[in-house]
Amino acid sequence: MSSPAIDISAKISAGVKIGHNACIGRGVIIGDNSVIGANVVIHENAIIGACVRIDDNSVIGKLPMRAANSIFKDGGKPDGPKIGDNCIIGACVVIYAGARIGEKVLVADQASVRENVTIGDFTIVGRGVAIENFCEIGSKVKLETNAYITAYSKIGDNCFVAPNVCTSNDNYLGRTKERFDKMKGVTLKKGARIGANATILPGVTIHEDALVAAGAVVTKDIAAKRVALGVPAREVRDVSDEQLLCNQ
Repeated sequence: MSSPAIDISAKISAGVKIGHNACIGRGVIIGDNSVIGANVVIHENAIIGACVRIDDNSVIGKLPMRAANSIFKDGGKPDGPKIGDNCIIGACVVIYAGARIGEKVLVADQASVRENVTIGDFTIVGRGVAIENFCEIGSKVKLETNAYITAYSKIGDNCFVAPNVCTSNDNYLGRTKERFDKMKGVTLKKGARIGANATILPGVTIHEDALVAAGAVVTKDIAAKRVALGVPAREVRDVSDEQLLCNQ
């Protein structure tokens, strides 16, 4: 087994365990009693809190990539990522430079968290979830397996996003220059819930405590505390009182 490679400038606190063949870059800080798995790469200036677990083959602090025709401009090199205390990062996870993750967050195996993303405390990012850049994810959010959160989206506290939910931000599907000024992700207000395999179109807002049924295609805003279903989705009734966030 190969020993870990640790840059001389890295600050490794007491009780940290580092697996074989891990690579710890320049200026990295790792808090007390964290556990870093085998083959983990932590790029420069990453800040890892106390009691954090990062499983095998994950990459922390990956630099963004830009295709020649990307709509995103190169904003320069982002700061190192920050992962709060008591987080669990699964195997084969990629967290980009510039990401900010709160405390007691779970990021499950094979998930991807892009640059300029913030994630609040106690949130669960499920297996294979992709969170694109410039997203804000609140606290106590659940993003279930293989959900796709498009760039420029905002998800409030206590939201639930079921498996295979797809969000989008480009009404022009990659055509015409007009699209560059009109890119807009989706907004989920506090307590909103989205069922499995639902699709949310660009710029749509799902208001507080609203519920979108499985398989729905949401083309317009959904009012607070309303249930929406169908293709295209339509509001059909109120969310029952026992399901409201205030009654949990």
